[in-house]
Amino acid sequence: MKKVSEHDSVNEMREILSADGITNLFDRFENQNGRCPFCTGGISCQLCSNGPCRIKKGADRGACGIDADGMAMRNFLLKNIMGTATYTYHAKEVAKTLKATIAGKTAFKITDEAKLKELASMFGIADTDLGGAFLDLIKTDSDEVLKSVELLAPASRIKVWKELGILPGGPQEEMMDALSSCLTNVDGDYVSLAKKAMRLGISTIYGSQIPLELGQDILFGTPMPHEVNTDLGIIDPDYVNIVPNGHEPFIGAAIIETAHTDLVQQKARDAGAKGLRVIGSIETGQELIQRFEVDDVFVGFTGNWISIEPALATGGIDLFLMDMNCSPPAMGEYQDKYNTTLLSVSKLVSVPGMKGQKVYMPEEVKAQAEELIDMAIENFKARKGKPTHPVSKTQKAIAGISIEACLSVLGGSLDPLLDVIKNGTIKGVVAVVSCTSLKNGPQDSLTVAVAKELIKRDILVVAAGCGNAALQVAGLETPEAKELAGDGLKAVCEKLGIPPVLSFGTCTDTGRIAMLVTAVADALGVDPSDLPVAVTAPEYMEQKATIDAVFAVAFGLYTHVSPIPPVTGADRLVNLLTEDVEGLTGGKIAVGDDPVEIVDGIEAHINKKRAKLGI
Repeated sequence: MKKVSEHDSVNEMREILSADGITNLFDRFENQNGRCPFCTGGISCQLCSNGPCRIKKGADRGACGIDADGMAMRNFLLKNIMGTATYTYHAKEVAKTLKATIAGKTAFKITDEAKLKELASMFGIADTDLGGAFLDLIKTDSDEVLKSVELLAPASRIKVWKELGILPGGPQEEMMDALSSCLTNVDGDYVSLAKKAMRLGISTIYGSQIPLELGQDILFGTPMPHEVNTDLGIIDPDYVNIVPNGHEPFIGAAIIETAHTDLVQQKARDAGAKGLRVIGSIETGQELIQRFEVDDVFVGFTGNWISIEPALATGGIDLFLMDMNCSPPAMGEYQDKYNTTLLSVSKLVSVPGMKGQKVYMPEEVKAQAEELIDMAIENFKARKGKPTHPVSKTQKAIAGISIEACLSVLGGSLDPLLDVIKNGTIKGVVAVVSCTSLKNGPQDSLTVAVAKELIKRDILVVAAGCGNAALQVAGLETPEAKELAGDGLKAVCEKLGIPPVLSFGTCTDTGRIAMLVTAVADALGVDPSDLPVAVTAPEYMEQKATIDAVFAVAFGLYTHVSPIPPVTGADRLVNLLTEDVEGLTGGKIAVGDDPVEIVDGIEAHINKKRAKLGI
């Protein structure tokens, strides 16, 4: 059977899915062949009743008069708004949870009190007001400058953004402005729309992503390095298995704490199981493995979103809990076939056929965790003795990298990292912030190939998002992976005891990576655009990825993306994104699907920046 994934476990489960004749992503993707060239080029529009319109020979404008560049950029901006909206929803949930926890109204506790005090002092407020301050950031008027940009962004970037007119307000207000601009006959200028996209990207990072990650650090602990287990082999059907899936850690964190009690474990054993376990999936799983040690109860992380259906097909998952993002709509068919229960824990999520919805409420999270555990145990009783398809493959990884973790490893200063970059032992640093897709090959194959090529050339990789899971499951986030690195990077890995690929967590950690880049730039006294740093998304998939890429360009970084975004039907827009914007922000978009050619472009960029810095 054709290889559909970089990972043997997923290829193995694909055979089970095919033999069972059940709907799955791999077959659905193949069935969608012959995709529309107007859609892939970004030059089709269905926004008004005069359409649908498409740009073609003899029709170089839509009925309203918009040209190819305006149409493609407007379509692209609309996608970006969806990305900002989902990040901002997550940020709002964190702020509400933080506010309620500080007030003593939840079962959670403040784990990183020092960070709470540091941030409150930075904002000039009382500790008790930080959750409210995060909510205020979201709602900052777009005619004002977002306070967190002023506090956290490099001064050199603020100057550039001010000159371009893209210093943003809060994400809620920037979304309203951007969405209003996409209405027919409002903004048809591709340059204007592109600038609004950059405003939106900056607002997303500083108004949503950075606050939400810092808030989660305060609640659940700032990530520090530790060993974790990954891949589908961690699903043992002899246990009651609960899988929190999505992007928010709240329900999962509460279940992990409750599941460690003797009472819960005895309930599971009384039902005929060996015990009860919690297993992370996709970005919710990443949030959990970044902050929680693995043991006999919280056993690790399965993989990214393409691994969801294969994981369910093992027949060993009792309760699959879906929060705000990444729950494939066809999973309802899996419940009876593989003896599982699907349950939404977010008001956003509804999958046809799911067993119900228990929306996360901060003040009720302890009782919700207890109820969900009881549901999982009941599911185990019903599935006990029925066929399962366990996978043997597991993989170790080092998770829990943060700026604080980097400083700890480096002895409290960035100087050791700066020294090995200056002397050429490490050429530069590349952030692999990616999703996962089948559009440009088997699951995770390009992401893994690009990472291997980067580290082979002595370029350190920091990873986030679903692409981070790709590299964890592929074994690149272990100390042993240093053997795949060039001599310089290998020596650094040996000296510091780190892998050549560092786990920075989820897609929301794009903001955390931006803070690391800011710290390096400040230490060297340069703008981020001057650093030997780049970004790659070898398998970007959806709208959260596009807004991250737009921010990276606004931040001044060379940003590679694959597959090619749907803008190729607009020549001037393509030129703006790949060439002209570099003269404005210092960043630009690069494309390509060949791993060697991708890294050739990145390395050439890094070498150019090194030469400019005289290192």
